[in-house]
Amino acid sequence: MNTMKTSTLQPIPNEPALYIKNQRTLVVADLHIGIEHELRLQGLNIPSQTQLLTHHLITIIKNVHPQDIILLGDIKHNIPTSTREERQDVYQFLETIQTYATIHIIPGNHDGNIYKWVPEPIQIHPSDGYRVDNIGFIHGHRWPREELMTCTHLLTGHTHPTIQLTDRLGYKTFEPCWIRGTFSEQKIKKRYPNMTNPELIIFPAFHPLCGGVAANTDHLIGPLASSLDIHTADIYLIDGTHLGKIRDIQ
Repeated sequence: MNTMKTSTLQPIPNEPALYIKNQRTLVVADLHIGIEHELRLQGLNIPSQTQLLTHHLITIIKNVHPQDIILLGDIKHNIPTSTREERQDVYQFLETIQTYATIHIIPGNHDGNIYKWVPEPIQIHPSDGYRVDNIGFIHGHRWPREELMTCTHLLTGHTHPTIQLTDRLGYKTFEPCWIRGTFSEQKIKKRYPNMTNPELIIFPAFHPLCGGVAANTDHLIGPLASSLDIHTADIYLIDGTHLGKIRDIQ
């Protein structure tokens, strides 16, 4: 089994989470707290999953003991307005998690007014990205500021990448996955003439009910993901299995 491991960036086996060892930082993306309300409107009677998400993240925290936790956007789900249940769930989730480590939020496209529901002293960074040493963090729905494009690595969410698998009977399943690659300079060099072409790592969604984009059949969404060089981009399952290049399994 090939596993994705770059320097001190270590995806946690069988988890949609990554640990940066030298920074003692745990990173997850796309919690989408409150998505159950949208699913109920579609006829699916699903209770709030926030308590399960909380316990899941705490289990990971207790395994790696981070000093900081970076949430790569889309903490909440419903836009433009949110239910009272969602607001309470977001606050309680963050209040609980912050007892284990310092929390940093890079807002996503679902996070309008998130600052109103965040307990102190959680730090909210600009939506065009946050940088620590040589690693940049951004949700992925907008272009990052230029300094992030001179990092060695850029971590992002937003796309909810999956891989579509088809058996011999034609039955299709979708598995969450990681995507790792560099940018097509033809697509992005004009916007960032001084970039060093950081390695982009796209996170699977932390919430299991989010769905996602099948990297081998659909176009990746967001300015960063859609600018990847598919000739060099790799796909990994959550357990670390390397499936190959995107171009080879499309």
